[in-house]
This record gives sequence, structure tokens and C-alpha cells, in this order.
Amino acid sequence: MTWRHDAAAARGARTLAGYPGDRDNNGAGLLRHVWPDSLRSDPVVSATMGIRATVESALPAVRHGVSERASRLGTAHLLGVGVLTAAMAAIYSAYSLVLYYTFQTTSYDLVIFDEAVRSYAHFRPGISIIKGVHNGFGPDFSVLGDHWSPILAALAPLYWIHDSPETLLVAQAVLFALAIPPLWLFTRRAFGGGRKATVAAYLVSVAYGLSWPIAAALAFDFHEVAFAPVLTAVALERLQAGRLRPALIALAALLLVKEDMGLFVAGIGCFLAVSRPRVSRQRLVAIALIAGGIADTVLATYVLIPAFGGRADYYWAYSSLGPGVPQAAWHLIAHPASSLRLLVTPRVKLVTILWLFGAFCFLPLLSPISLAVLPLLLERMLASIFPAWWGTPDQYNAYLVVVLLCAAVDGAARLDRWACRRRAAGRVREGGPAQAGGRGAVALVCAAAMCALAVYLVPRFEFGPALHASFYQRDARMNAAAAADAAVPSGVTVEAVNDLGPQLSRRDTVLLLDQQPRWAPWVVADVAQPEFNFTTVNAERQRVALLERSGYRIVFKREGYVVLHRAGRPAGTAGARAAAG
Repeated sequence: MTWRHDAAAARGARTLAGYPGDRDNNGAGLLRHVWPDSLRSDPVVSATMGIRATVESALPAVRHGVSERASRLGTAHLLGVGVLTAAMAAIYSAYSLVLYYTFQTTSYDLVIFDEAVRSYAHFRPGISIIKGVHNGFGPDFSVLGDHWSPILAALAPLYWIHDSPETLLVAQAVLFALAIPPLWLFTRRAFGGGRKATVAAYLVSVAYGLSWPIAAALAFDFHEVAFAPVLTAVALERLQAGRLRPALIALAALLLVKEDMGLFVAGIGCFLAVSRPRVSRQRLVAIALIAGGIADTVLATYVLIPAFGGRADYYWAYSSLGPGVPQAAWHLIAHPASSLRLLVTPRVKLVTILWLFGAFCFLPLLSPISLAVLPLLLERMLASIFPAWWGTPDQYNAYLVVVLLCAAVDGAARLDRWACRRRAAGRVREGGPAQAGGRGAVALVCAAAMCALAVYLVPRFEFGPALHASFYQRDARMNAAAAADAAVPSGVTVEAVNDLGPQLSRRDTVLLLDQQPRWAPWVVADVAQPEFNFTTVNAERQRVALLERSGYRIVFKREGYVVLHRAGRPAGTAGARAAAG
């Protein structure tokens, strides 16, 4: 009876381990088959070792099953994230190309970058004639003398395939979308993995995709900020994963995006200095990032930009604080109250700050990651000129969106852990077990709230017009703009108003029609609506009259657009250099 009982126990253990068990009526044959004779003297030990042996033999199969399931889930999520990324890239591209098709892009700044990247594609140092001539630097001016953005050269191979401003718009769309995979990984890991964390990761990715800073950047031509979200997302995700080397590579690449990215890298260092250890020697890394980031900004601003023909003080916007960095720093120390008032004066500065944090339910305020945005926010909000830096339009807020979203995710994770501890403490007080359960529920709610808010804000920011059919159609004036551009032949130098230059840039040398006549052989003017760099419509009409008096003749006129042409140099401009150089 003892042997038969032990055999039954062993057979039951093998069955629980996933095996059907052997069928043997007397049990002795099974035991002789499973255990050696030397172990039969102790039935209890024999049975225990048999159970252990059968369970261990089952583990590889269990592990294989788990591995297969994880592989299937990984493939499904890889496909899901890939589809979401591709969908957002397609939406961004369509939106940008419609703006281009309907003449809602501008020479300042799309033509500037188009000429620069075309120059890189021809192995020249990023020359932009429109920027150089309009801003008084000369026709051979490199954009590296305007902003330290050598990373733009990485786009040059795309111009070997398709030489057009449209290439930049599509490249920007793809680069913005490529921030989604590292954001997804960051969110899922921050929320602890599992089904809730996975759903939350998709919701946060959608919140990023529809966020108003990305929409504002897409609505304003192309800028070097296209590289910032993906590099920032990679850096933060790798730091979260404890992988320092790839994070440092991403941060180093950020230094090539713009001269003030050193301040941003210093902000990342501040975050690492006060947060719990994530990488080895984190405090040393933090100090190195702070020092190196500040040094990079100083080097780029005061050495590299002047070396390419620019001026270190060209974008100095802090006259209210002092004429230079030392004076401004002393003013901040000596007059903290007035400096704080400057941060929110005029009121548009405060509104922008509220939108930046409010778009993510103010969750970034719960995370030290938010420290990383402070240098760039201070750089913009302490300025007393350049109002474009203060508001929600344009590209400037796209530098911050990934950091704020990661901070919001981290804040939601902290809120979730706090809620779990509260529930656990409540159960202990009631005499129950300490396990809280329900982990991830609060984080998922926060992710859903951020996604819902992003969707709600879509009609209220730059993506809003795309919800209406009229956005995709040209009106009579847009058709007239297309006809005006068509009246200009290929391969010529043309002065064009701001919103007609991009469509000419692929085939012509484009200059900005401004208040200083350049005497280009072709001119495209607008006498119906105020244009960039003209104070009134009357000033534009006076320009056309001047050109006619100087020997230009009108070859096209419709809906306020006027195309003028003159062969040879206009009378009265002897000694003036042609704008094309």
C-alpha cells in the first residue's frame, strides 16, 4: 500500500507539472522506471525527490511557453507602436504638405533651411542667400553663423533624392513621429509593465502625437527643432533604463541641434543631480552634464557662430537685465523681485507656461524631470524683446514637450505609488493584509486624462483648421498665388513676398521682398494684403510704383499679386551689387 500510495503521489505531481502521467495498475513498474533501486528504501524521500525531479523537468517547457507568449506580445506591440508612429508621420506629412500647397508656408523660415540644406547637399557650408541678404550678412552667409545647427547637414542626402522644400517638411514630420517609440518604452517601464502600463503607454503616445507644441511647430515651416523630440526621448528613456552610454550619445547629438541646447543638457544634469540613482556615478555624470552643457553654449555662441560670419550678440534679448551676461546675472541676483516679474510680464508669458504644464494635467510638477526645462524656459521668458519667444505659436515649445511629457509620466507613477501606499496602510489599519493591489490604476487614469485633454485641445490650436474641408482647398487668392509663381521662369533670381517664396525655391534663387530694393530681374509683390517686413499695404504699392519707374514692367496681375520683370540692370542703380551676388 505504501509503494502504491507513493506512486500515485508521483503520478499526481507529474500531472500538475503538465504531464499526463504513466498508467500502471500496480504502481511498482512506474516506481522502478522513475527511481533507482538505491532510493527505494525511504518511501518519503523517494516521493519528494520524484516530485522535485518531475517539476524541474517541466520548467523548460513552462519557460518555453512563457517565452513564446512574451515573443508574441512583443511582436504585437512592436507592430502596434510601429503603426502608430507611421500613422502620425503620415498625418504630420499630409498636414505640412497641405500648408505648402495652399501657400501657408513662408520664405522666413522654410526657404532659409531649404537653401541651407541644398548647400550642404552640394558640399558647401549651409549657405542661405535669403538670410544673408535680408539680414545684412551678405549673399554667402552660412546658417551656422545664425544658429549653431550642424545637424542639418544630416538631411543633405535626402536632397540627392528629392531637391525641394517639401522634403524638409516630410523629414520633419517623420522625425517628430520617431519620438513615439522611446516615449512608449519610457511610459510602460515607468508604470511597472503589465496590461495597464501598456495601455497607458499607447495613451501617452497619442497625447504626444496630438500635443499643441508639436502642432505649432508643424504649422510654422521647418526648423532644427525637428531633431529635438526624438533625441530627448531617447536620452530620457535610456537614462531611465540605466544605459548611460546611448543616453550620452543622444545628449551629444542634441548639442548639434542649436547653440542653446547646452543649457538644456545642463538642465538634464540638474535633474540627475537631485533624483535617485539610475546610472553608475550619477552625481559625477550630473556635474559633467551641467558643466559641459554650459561650456558648449558659451563655445557655440561666442566662438563658433562668429567664426561663420554671425554675431554673438545678435539674439541678445535681455536689455532689461543688462547689456551682457555678467550684467544680466548680477541684475538677477541684486533685483530678484523685478526679475520674477519679468518672467510673467507681459501676461502672454504666464499663459504659455500654464499651457505647457496644463496640457499634461500639471503632473510634471510632481517630477524632478521638470527641472530640465527650466534653463530654456528662463532663456525665453526673461527676454524683453522677440515676442515670438513668449507665446504658444511657432516652434519654441516643441523643444520642451518630450521632457514635460516624461515628467508627467513620472509624476503619474509617483501618484500611483502614493495611492497604493495609502490603500495598503488603510488595509493594515482594518486588520487586513498589507498588499494594496490595484497598482497602475491611478497611472492609467492619468494617462487617459492627458490623452483626452490632448484630443480636446486639437480644435483650439494649430491642428484645428485641419478638421474642416476648406483647409485642404485653394481659394481664388491661392490660385492667383500659384499663377503668379508660374509666371516666373526657372533658373532666375527673384524677389518674392514671404508666402510665395517656398514654391519658387526649388527652381529659382529666392530673395525676400523687403523694404530695401535688391533689383533682382524678377519680382513678385502683393498689393492687397500686408506682408512680412512691410508696415502697410501702401508701402508695398509704393515699392511696385518705384519698380515701374525704374524700368520694370508688369507681366502678371491678379487678386493683388503682381509679377514684374526687367531685362538688365534698372536705371539709377549703377554701382549697386545685384542681390544674387
